[in-house]
Amino acid sequence: MKRKPPEHVNHERWLVSYADFITLLFAFFVVLYSSSQVDKRKAGRLALAIQVAFQELGVFQTSNTKIPLKDEDAIPFENVQVVENINKDTDLKRIVNPMKGVLSSASESQSLQEAQAAIQRALDPEIHRHEVTMSMRREGLVVSLKEMGFFDSGSATVRPGSLDAISRLAVVLKQRPENLRIEGHTDNIPIHTARFASNWELSTSRATDLIQLLIMQYGLPPSHLSAAGYGEFHPVADNGTPEGRAQNRRLDVVILAPFQPVAPSQQNGNPRVPEPAGALEPSVGHP
Repeated sequence: MKRKPPEHVNHERWLVSYADFITLLFAFFVVLYSSSQVDKRKAGRLALAIQVAFQELGVFQTSNTKIPLKDEDAIPFENVQVVENINKDTDLKRIVNPMKGVLSSASESQSLQEAQAAIQRALDPEIHRHEVTMSMRREGLVVSLKEMGFFDSGSATVRPGSLDAISRLAVVLKQRPENLRIEGHTDNIPIHTARFASNWELSTSRATDLIQLLIMQYGLPPSHLSAAGYGEFHPVADNGTPEGRAQNRRLDVVILAPFQPVAPSQQNGNPRVPEPAGALEPSVGHP
């Protein structure tokens, strides 16, 4: 009888199980990585949608940060400060579906740009003489009428020679649907005259006098108008130089973007404290 050869024990069989385990572990981490990328895209789009909504409400200022525009690209959180350089009519809709009937920042921005272009044409001579400047801010379009072109020093009455420019501006404003806030500003040189005890009174009086002019002479609706007097506390230039003080002595006509209140809200009969603090902002109705 032929004897069987002795069986050799294979001590390397554990490699098969080890290889299977490594393969499964690799597949597990691949799945985790893929899931994390999908979640990152979803979270990025969610963060983008929230910020776009707040920017359209005027809570956040826009940024020119570049972001990926393809859905398959991840959107890092640090890059979700958007939206100024995106084409709002095309690219933005691929990222965030707009809230129909609620927010329309694209049309609102276009409306203010149209107002800016119309005022640019109407006040072109004054703009070239640096008597009028314009800037687009979060609250809306700001048209600054410099004291040197429209008021005598210490006076709240518009110069007769400036009434033509006011008339051209009023023609544009009368055609606009937006609310207007007239803001008076001064430099930091104290004033004390028989009519004005301080810069507060001077700045507020200039604002209210212009509003009465717009209502009585040019027929602007009183319900669209409000006045504010800020004195010397909101300068746009350094009060340490004559040139800076001249820039600060101004009357700002603010064409308010939507969602901006015209007058302080009433709560239990007490007016809300206006922002910024310290400003006098009486609501102007009938003159």
